[in-house]
Amino acid sequence: MEQATFFETEAARPLAARLRPNTLDEFVGQKHLIGEGKVLRRLIESDRVSSMIFWGPPGVGKTTLARIIAGATKAKFIDFSAVTSGVREIRQVMQQAEENLRFGEKTILFVDEIHRFNKAQQDAFLPFVEKGSIILIGATTENPSFEVNGALLSRCKVFVLQALTEQDIAVLLNRALNDPRGFGKLNVQISPELISMLAAFANGDARTALSTLEMVVLNGELDGDTVTVTPESVEQCISKKSLLYDKNGEEHYNLISALHKSMRNSDPDAAIYWLARMLEAGEDPLYVARRVVRFASEDVGLADPRALEICVAAYQACHYLGMPECSVHLTQAVTYLSLAPKSNAMEVAYNAARDDAQRMLAEPVPLVIRNAPTKLMQSLGYGKGYQYAHDYAEKMTAMQCLPDSLQGREYYRPTEQGLEGRFKERLQQIKDWKAAQKKQ
Repeated sequence: MEQATFFETEAARPLAARLRPNTLDEFVGQKHLIGEGKVLRRLIESDRVSSMIFWGPPGVGKTTLARIIAGATKAKFIDFSAVTSGVREIRQVMQQAEENLRFGEKTILFVDEIHRFNKAQQDAFLPFVEKGSIILIGATTENPSFEVNGALLSRCKVFVLQALTEQDIAVLLNRALNDPRGFGKLNVQISPELISMLAAFANGDARTALSTLEMVVLNGELDGDTVTVTPESVEQCISKKSLLYDKNGEEHYNLISALHKSMRNSDPDAAIYWLARMLEAGEDPLYVARRVVRFASEDVGLADPRALEICVAAYQACHYLGMPECSVHLTQAVTYLSLAPKSNAMEVAYNAARDDAQRMLAEPVPLVIRNAPTKLMQSLGYGKGYQYAHDYAEKMTAMQCLPDSLQGREYYRPTEQGLEGRFKERLQQIKDWKAAQKKQ
């Protein structure tokens, strides 16, 4: 009978599943939460875990951390999918959890993609969380402030998980090469440079990193018990030749700089080229979209207020569709920005105000524009003399809104570019009117 090879016996489970950490000491990343003495580690080690939400990008260990917590606290672990379960399934699981509690056993209910639950489904958890029948651990890639019901969110501690660094990913890849659960039984020859390339390609996602490593090893050159991974095999597996030059991440910043400066210089052809270079190299389209949204106010601003709307819409399209479909939306945005009139007045205004704010953090708010919800505050003069702009024919007054020490300070200095010329004219009219009122 022919003996099964290593690949035949081990390939049944993905590498990422075989290497899933079982303890906090094996867990890579999130040192701000589970490093020695950090808050989440103390809660786990003291067995004082309460309901919580893990918020972070894909592949950073949300599910793994929930399983580690269940093991460390000796609780029954129930893995619940927001994609395939409804209210009826929730109630069945809750009944099981209450049965476990009667026998003195805690139940940790892990809900992946909790943001996919509708309000009724999320509400179904609430009474059981309040009674302590379950410890709910939800995982989400979306901001829980917007995606999780306020009542449920108020009963959960939110922990923000960060994307893994390239160093974290490299640790995981090297562990996979040496751990018997991974490729430790093989002699895998792969250079540190290629490890760095795989770590960069993963973009902070451990699952992507390990899946890619598995692919390049399984497609390496096999000679007995030795597998050699070559740059060509890595390039072939990730189909991203342009990533191979970017060992230290410098080119990542060079390309976004080239895109930004091409748009600023009103060169749509160059901007589209650098955009394509980034996307075809595997850059996260949401990263590009965020920078484009920033550019809309930093370099265009009120010269064309529509620019920000278009760029936010492009970001949403990237979020909904992903690559390759969203490439055209980003192309539309960078072309629009390249052709739009330019003004950096918004950035200049904020930076000037920021410098004053940092130097004078204790400047009191003028009494006239303070809120006065209590009689004591009213007796102290809060809000005394406040002029409600809508009560006046001009819909404005000459009331002082800056602190005394900053009177006369000007932060916003509009340009003549595009529509900002109109804003400049309007601002001057306002200033002239207020100056005239103060002389009366």
